[in-house]
Amino acid sequence: MKRKCMILALCLILAACSSQPGSNSSAGVTTVSGGSAGEAAESAGETETSKTVDPSQIPSASADIFAMDTYMTVTCYGKRAEEAVAAAQAEIERLDDLLSIGKAESEISRINRDGSGVMSEDTNTMVTEALRLYDTTGGAFDITVYPLMDLWGFTTGKFAVPDAQELSALLAQCGSDKLTVNGDTIMLAEGQGIDLGGIAKGYTSGHLMEIFEEYDLVGAVVSLGGNVQCYRTKTDGSLWRCGIQDPQDPENGSAYLGVVSVADRAVITSGAYESYFVDEATGKTYHHILDPKTGYPAESGLLSVTVVSTDGMLADGLSTSCYVMGLEQSAEYWRNYGADFDLILMDENGEVYVTEPLSGQFTSDYKVHVISQEGIS
Repeated sequence: MKRKCMILALCLILAACSSQPGSNSSAGVTTVSGGSAGEAAESAGETETSKTVDPSQIPSASADIFAMDTYMTVTCYGKRAEEAVAAAQAEIERLDDLLSIGKAESEISRINRDGSGVMSEDTNTMVTEALRLYDTTGGAFDITVYPLMDLWGFTTGKFAVPDAQELSALLAQCGSDKLTVNGDTIMLAEGQGIDLGGIAKGYTSGHLMEIFEEYDLVGAVVSLGGNVQCYRTKTDGSLWRCGIQDPQDPENGSAYLGVVSVADRAVITSGAYESYFVDEATGKTYHHILDPKTGYPAESGLLSVTVVSTDGMLADGLSTSCYVMGLEQSAEYWRNYGADFDLILMDENGEVYVTEPLSGQFTSDYKVHVISQEGIS
């Protein structure tokens, strides 16, 4: 068996963020400068900042961090860039200690061990959002699948195809509707466990944006395991250009399904290529995005889901949810709830789909279909 984890090429983020000619990355999403996936992406225009400030004179600072079981990069621009990076790193480490299921004394581990507990403000916020997503997605997002993830070996690296009866027994205990939440207190049903990993990195990157406000930065970008969130614009006033990994060629860090240009947005991708194993007995590949209804890896017809939003936590949760739901359900979900997010999807046929409000900011060498309120064209 083998596992593949998409790890960010940290040097790329630094090159791209400085607005100098950059290279490419193997992450799910990374910032890029110039080059492929359509030269039309150069239309991400300049603002007045680029006319009044010399980008080379703006101080910058950066830190590489390993937390939440992934590699992260924080890069800030402005007079207080070093202070902002230090504050961001401290916050990442604090949230990692709070949320990690790999740390026995974390709040989540304690709740899982005790079956109940009093939640911190951070945990309560994430659980509240998780329950909302569980409800609005019809159960496609479910923080109680943790025991199933453990059974498959995705939490430990000890991969194995579960016994059908054992999986069925665990599946019967799952369901966020079985959780009892009263104020800041949570109680799990018998046999349940929770994991906030599906929204924790998005919550963290969003929280860092609030921290950056305190330091009056010109701009900043954070990459948490390939999840990118941008603060303001690049130092020359132009939009950040975020390249989305091509799931049909995940080994090639320079292969993008497209580039989206943004400011003050999170760009978060989920795909089966990020973590998987191959069963030695059958040769079948099993990926880590489980369908909470079946307990097996989702077979929705999608290869990749990217969510763009001002809300990192929402984008993180929906990237998983929409992967489980598939194209048609995701499009309908966007029509009903899409005021705060947009989608970029690739299906198993290599067809790319983008929601209409984002279509002018997205370029691709693939043929792109537009999802609108009226349908898909």
